[in-house]
Amino acid sequence: MRLIMLDTETTGLSPQNGDKMVEIGAIEVRNRDMMQTRTFHQYLNPERNIPNEVVRIHGIDNARVKDEPTFKDVAQDFLDFIQGGTLVIHNAPFDLGFIMAELESCGLPNIYDMPVIDTLVMARKQFPRQRNNLDALCDRFEVERGHRDLHGALLDSELLGEVYLAMTGGKQFSLGMDTGVKPASEYVQLPSALRSQTEQKETAILVRRASPKIRDEDLQRHQTLMQRITKESGQQPLWKEG
Repeated sequence: MRLIMLDTETTGLSPQNGDKMVEIGAIEVRNRDMMQTRTFHQYLNPERNIPNEVVRIHGIDNARVKDEPTFKDVAQDFLDFIQGGTLVIHNAPFDLGFIMAELESCGLPNIYDMPVIDTLVMARKQFPRQRNNLDALCDRFEVERGHRDLHGALLDSELLGEVYLAMTGGKQFSLGMDTGVKPASEYVQLPSALRSQTEQKETAILVRRASPKIRDEDLQRHQTLMQRITKESGQQPLWKEG
């Protein structure tokens, strides 16, 4: 399995409120070997202000990204990098929410069917009622993180890779381990998809409604009108043809 460890840094918590990514990092892991990797890493200009309270978390300010490309500029390169892989993300709905929202805004193919493993879900099953953020898991599995002062997408992807391998048996995958692979669409529902689902539900309700009762006099008026239209137009109504 070709695994893609992925992390993002953003301007805030909600793409629906206009927040954008400021950094995206991904590390490819083949044959469960962290020494055999390729990486994708890019700082991004979000084209909006990065709040100071967010800068204190990841250290990326407006000056750092003002000359960087937007996500649209690198989106195809990103899609090419993750093509054919399984994404491994800690708290998948958060990162996928941003990625899928920005892909939609770019008019590019989205990743609804891409397989995803959420290590936060895995950790909560293995260690219920315990702290299961990435720092806590690094400590639990003795993954060295002393070189990290701030969050960074590529560094967090590297730590996530080591944590994931430790959670699933190290170099030798633990047979019977349920990693909970799901398509991305099960983690994120974009507003456009929700609108479509709402419309489909409304249509289903209309179809299930009982047919209205028509009075005999109304039916007679309708038939008279159809006969007059046929006579004056010299043609049969389309639904009577064939």
